This record gives sequence, C-alpha cells and structure tokens, in this order.
Amino acid sequence: MTTQLSAGGAELTIDQQNGGRISSLRIDGTELLRQGQAYGCFPMVPWCGRIELGQFRNGGVRHQMPVNAAPHALHGLGWDAAWKPVRTGPAEAAFVYDLADPWPYSGRVTQTVELAESSLTLGMGIETYGDSFPAQAGWHPWFLRRLGPGGEEVQIGFQADWQEERGEDHLPTGRRIDPKPGPWDDCFGMPYGVDVTLTWPGELELKITSRSEWVVVYDEQAEAVCVEPQSGPPNGLNTLPRLITPVDPLEVATTWSWRRL
Repeated sequence: MTTQLSAGGAELTIDQQNGGRISSLRIDGTELLRQGQAYGCFPMVPWCGRIELGQFRNGGVRHQMPVNAAPHALHGLGWDAAWKPVRTGPAEAAFVYDLADPWPYSGRVTQTVELAESSLTLGMGIETYGDSFPAQAGWHPWFLRRLGPGGEEVQIGFQADWQEERGEDHLPTGRRIDPKPGPWDDCFGMPYGVDVTLTWPGELELKITSRSEWVVVYDEQAEAVCVEPQSGPPNGLNTLPRLITPVDPLEVATTWSWRRL
C-alpha cells in the first residue's frame, strides 16, 4: 500500500509497507530518488548507521541486535517494517511504527511528511511507553547521481566543522579531524545545523537542512549519493547515547528545498 502526495509540480509516493520510505519524489516529472533494490529515502530508527557488533548497553544490560552488515547492525529496524498511516491529506501525512522485538523496549515512532511546491519537510519522534532507552533517528535518501541520460553528475557542497575519523571497521574512532575531500562514507559535524546543497548543473539545486548537527555523506556508488541528517553519529548508542524518557522524547526534522536552474 502506498500514499500519494502532491503540491504544485511536486509529487511524492510513500511506501508505508516497506519501511515507511519515500519511494519516489518527482519535481515537474523529474525523479530525484534512485529506484530499484536500494531506493528512495527510508527512516533510520531506533539507531542510525552502524552499531558495533550489533550490541549496545543501557545501564548494566547489554543488548544484541540482528547483524545485517557483518559484523555490525546497520540502519535500525524501522526501514524494514510496516508503518501505519494515522493522517493523510493532499500534501501531508503521518505514520506510526511501534517498536517491537528484537528491540528490547516498548515505544512508538511517528513520522510526518509535509510536501510543498518547492520543499519537503520530514519529522520523526520517538516516545517510550515505559523504561528509558537510548535511541537515534534520521533519514537515508538515495539521490540520483544524474537526473537523466546525458545529465551532469550531482555536486555535493557543504562546510563541516569536523569529520569523524573512520576506522577500518567503518566506525568512528572517536577522533575529530579536519574534513577531507571525497569520496565519502563519513560522518560530519555541523554544530549549527546540517546544511548541504546538491546541485545538478543546469537542472536543479536541492538544499538539505536540519537542526541536528550530524550528517553522513556517502558517494561511493555510481548511480546515487546519500546525504543523511541524523540525531547522532554512527555507533552513537554506545559512544553518545541520547536517552528517551517518558518526559523527554526525541524529535528530529529535516527540510529539503529546491529550485530549477
């Protein structure tokens, strides 16, 4: 089952049965997101990126998550689950996903989608039904490297305060280094908020912003690039845990705004 939204020349499709992901975003008929096996834009929840060996602690208790990118657990659980629509309109919708086994804590994730003629705003919130637990949330979009046959490759523009040094195990080492040129599969720190611009020369400019200070940029594949605003760094459940409590839910948001060139 899918949900269709539209606003002006913008058209968006949400595949709620397959991870609550945005499966298509078209601007005046031009698709921005990769199609096929690894496609669209999916929510990463209740963690983002990798967690080391699929394990994290909450107090004195160690929990084991399924290892899906050996030897680590990758991108959470929500991307592979069905989400339930709770509100839909011509240009906005909201979906919920209840945390369940193998996640050891009860809680609910809400994702909101608001489409406008020249922007898309995504929101996500995590609340607990009882015990406190560490969690993260973010989005993993696959943007097309070229918007059409003969089109120029996308250019990725941003200025980060630091880059998380990446170890051979693809996890941050804990050292912050000066940002390096790509290609990237790296996490960057932007303490004043995520601000990344994708430019397809002569076609489209898309700006990705968020109040979150963490973003992963991945551009090592031929067909697509990823710009992933998220509430914490990879392996953050272990290195920088953010506790969800009954009085302090986690809320994150990102806005994509675009203009034709």
